[in-house]
Amino acid sequence: MLPNLNHRALVSPLVLFAALAVAGAARASDAAHDKPAKPAMEKPTAKLAEVPAKEDAESLQKLRERLAEKLGAIKPAPKTNPHIVHVATRSGAVEAEHAPVKRAAAAGHMATAKKPPAAAAHAPHWSYSGEAGPKAWGGLRADFSACAVGSRQSPIDIRGGIAVDLDPVQFDYRATPFRVIDNGHTVQVNVEPGNSIIASGRRFELLQFHFHRPSEERINGRQFDMVAHLVHKDLEGRLAVVAVLLDRGSAQPLVQTVWNNLPLEKGEEVAARAVLDLNHLLPPDRGYYTYMGSLTTPPCSEGVLWMVMRQPVPVSPEQIDIFTRMYPMNARPIQSAAGRMIKQSN
Repeated sequence: MLPNLNHRALVSPLVLFAALAVAGAARASDAAHDKPAKPAMEKPTAKLAEVPAKEDAESLQKLRERLAEKLGAIKPAPKTNPHIVHVATRSGAVEAEHAPVKRAAAAGHMATAKKPPAAAAHAPHWSYSGEAGPKAWGGLRADFSACAVGSRQSPIDIRGGIAVDLDPVQFDYRATPFRVIDNGHTVQVNVEPGNSIIASGRRFELLQFHFHRPSEERINGRQFDMVAHLVHKDLEGRLAVVAVLLDRGSAQPLVQTVWNNLPLEKGEEVAARAVLDLNHLLPPDRGYYTYMGSLTTPPCSEGVLWMVMRQPVPVSPEQIDIFTRMYPMNARPIQSAAGRMIKQSN
């Protein structure tokens, strides 16, 4: 029988250990009296020898936990016996042990997500002038190599287009919410899904449009004040760009709506309260030139279907000046046409 442990102050470690010893001895004595006699020469099997030892160990462990509870201990002292495995509490112990690890891992992941990847952090900056200008683009990164060695690069000076009966570009544009971002190279407008074109028998979804000053494309040597590039993608990942030339004249309402929603900081995307209908940016005459080219910015990927609207759209000097204050020049130089086929609609 255990001594009364209700008065914690009267119990010393010696009393605790004495109680443990007495209880253990009593348990062993009872087990010895209860076991039937065995022949002197018979050796107990390993299985019969392990069970009482395991039961005694578990009983002593439970006794220690009860004594610790009586004494107000928070948790029992660490065990040093590697052979004692507490199966009954293993699941809970594992879960409790790994819970803070999971939280720490999640916190670490969130912290990492806020930082750019190492490759992105050290990615070379490209620009439209200086040491990182267009002549250097192809050597800045391995995946920029097309900027230097590609054979179907854009923009080009459109000359000698073959006049044929081209199918008109089918524009399916409608009023849509939009977001504006100054990405450090241009003003870009990201639009919601639902705007598309059909060209060369394929449907392309409008992703975004952006601006260059002066126009990157030229027609028979003529360069315009600005150009808007409307970037589309089909289900197979192929790109199609509609170029709308912008020339000095009267104010353009859609361009003004974009300027009204310019972000205050570079890299900050601003969701506008207004909506845009890209039909209002297209010229009345939908005739166009078409050829195969590339992106006009790194990585200068080729295989891009280009459609350059033949009739320019007017923008006011004030609207041109707003963009000029941000980007005085963000146009890639003219690239060689390299004998590629250029078609123009009749």
